[in-house]
Amino acid sequence: MYCVIMAGGRGTRFWPASRKNNPKQLLNIVGKTTMLQMTVDRFQKMKNVEDIFIVTSKDLAPKIKKMINGIKSENIIIEPSGKNTAPAIGLAALRIKSIRKDAVMGVFPADHLVIGAQKFAKTVRSAIQISNKSNGLVTIGIEPKFASTGYGYIQFDPDSALDYLAGFKVKTFAEKPHKKLAERFVSSGDFLWNGGMFIWKVSTFFNELETHMEEFNSQLKKIEKKIDSNQDFNHIWKKIQPESIDYGLMEKSDNIYVVKSEFEWNDLGSWDAIFDVSPKTKDKNVIRGNGLVMDGKNNLIESNNHFTAVVGVDNIVVVNTPDATLVIPRDKVENIKELVAYLEKNKKSELL
Repeated sequence: MYCVIMAGGRGTRFWPASRKNNPKQLLNIVGKTTMLQMTVDRFQKMKNVEDIFIVTSKDLAPKIKKMINGIKSENIIIEPSGKNTAPAIGLAALRIKSIRKDAVMGVFPADHLVIGAQKFAKTVRSAIQISNKSNGLVTIGIEPKFASTGYGYIQFDPDSALDYLAGFKVKTFAEKPHKKLAERFVSSGDFLWNGGMFIWKVSTFFNELETHMEEFNSQLKKIEKKIDSNQDFNHIWKKIQPESIDYGLMEKSDNIYVVKSEFEWNDLGSWDAIFDVSPKTKDKNVIRGNGLVMDGKNNLIESNNHFTAVVGVDNIVVVNTPDATLVIPRDKVENIKELVAYLEKNKKSELL
């Protein structure tokens, strides 16, 4: 498998720690290294990974080249501009196709927490085998731990089990549901969380694009010709419409399989997710850095710059950086995206 790591996002829900020039994937969120380095290291240890590529923006590429170990500079694929996941994956698929037309490629986020390296490798091996046997698009589904409204879901056919590979035919993809629907999904037993991980043969991917994203596939063919003759393709890229791989392809194809994960997974999508996975004091507080909680429980303090004290409150997040402080209830952390949008609208670029 040729591994593609998606590292172009901004991670706005981790403001004020995450900024345009230092996004979530380049932060040491849960360990001593960045999320991106942890992801690279995970794949470097896997025997069936032929090579690793990183897709990112032109703004982040120089920093990634300096910070990340184990990746050749020519393996950093730079998007001319952000167009969501489908164009980014398409660009990576062109690169891998130029190396080996019958290659299997895997697409993975740069900033998710995976615990259980051997179980993860086993799941990926199963997905590679299924992609080869079926000529289908394969995704990895996460066993739901609770009725989450923050994830998309994958419904599989329980009667379509693929022998020992823990794989199933996919019935449908579902967008992020409301609470009651999420509860129905989980109680049914045939829904998995969509973890945004995909494995397929490059030839299968382009065949599916031809069917379901015809215009985009045509644009990629034009870009391929430009790349082959070492010409600039920015003018073609500008015409590409932003689209997610889920909506553009996965929700439309009927040639999809899912492998049930056996490893522990967290997308670390918010400060509240950091609270969930972090060690806690006896009062169930998480203190990262220089802080103190008195007469309070279930709080998260992220303060590496100066001392932060929280007294007499529960269930809040406090994040200190040299130029900004965030105070927000844990159950409102999704609203940070709205805050960042407000800062952008009001041209507070120094805070972004």
